[in-house]
Amino acid sequence: MATGYWQEILSTGLAVPNDRPLDDLTAELTIMLGSPDPEQRDGTAYPALATWIDRGVYDDLLSGLGDGMAAGLTVGLGEVDTDSVFRRSFSVLALAECLARDNVKLLLPSARVFDWGDRVASWFLRERDTRGYVPGKGWAHAIAHGADAIGILAQSPYFATNELTVFLDVLADRLLMRDSDLLVAGETDRMAAATMQILRRNVISLKVLEPWIFRIAAGANPFGSSGEHDPYQLAGNAQAFLRSLHVQLTLASNPPAVRPDLILVLIEALKQTNFPFLSPANSPS
Repeated sequence: MATGYWQEILSTGLAVPNDRPLDDLTAELTIMLGSPDPEQRDGTAYPALATWIDRGVYDDLLSGLGDGMAAGLTVGLGEVDTDSVFRRSFSVLALAECLARDNVKLLLPSARVFDWGDRVASWFLRERDTRGYVPGKGWAHAIAHGADAIGILAQSPYFATNELTVFLDVLADRLLMRDSDLLVAGETDRMAAATMQILRRNVISLKVLEPWIFRIAAGANPFGSSGEHDPYQLAGNAQAFLRSLHVQLTLASNPPAVRPDLILVLIEALKQTNFPFLSPANSPS
């Protein structure tokens, strides 16, 4: 790939060049999405694709482009600590851009959006490379990017209560995976942000949300457990998520209608999973 060629395109504000077919440019950018070189991947390929999608360059080709990005989710799936994670992680970001464009313009049939939603959810639960920042190669961040995509999917007019409830369950399933590493690069914050997008649709009742919160809370309590595994390792992702969701729900400027009641549920869940720190005996003297 000619670095100078793409640097020239970047310097012109990402205007689409007219000296090569769009198909060829797109194929090259798709390859660059999986590059371990952060300048090619998130310095060139992702900004170019995201900008062109947002400007409508792909409006007539959005279905095919999204299918190509969805196919990227399976490249090397199951591998850990290999460079294949970059293709999966940045493919889901580009797919999210396609979905965001459709949320505005309604260019796609509902069946295509449902298919992409299924493929994102399936990949999100099967992804095993949870690295955040990779020294020398930049951000992998697959779980964060997957959460971003779920947040954009949640805004699709094609999804209603049942589908949004499934997305909540997908987020919970990911948080509660017992064989997962601790997510330490803001992933739980991004998962909470995706949850907020679901909640802002104002179609899921507290009757559904309350048991969902306490299901996560059941995996967020490190106290009283014993055995071979570090209880904080097992409970850390769920605990971090509950705390982040509480912060976002409390401070959001555009809160969902369920906020007052759900905050009370979250407080109770946090009390149950942080009780050793809440007794008078542990108060500062």
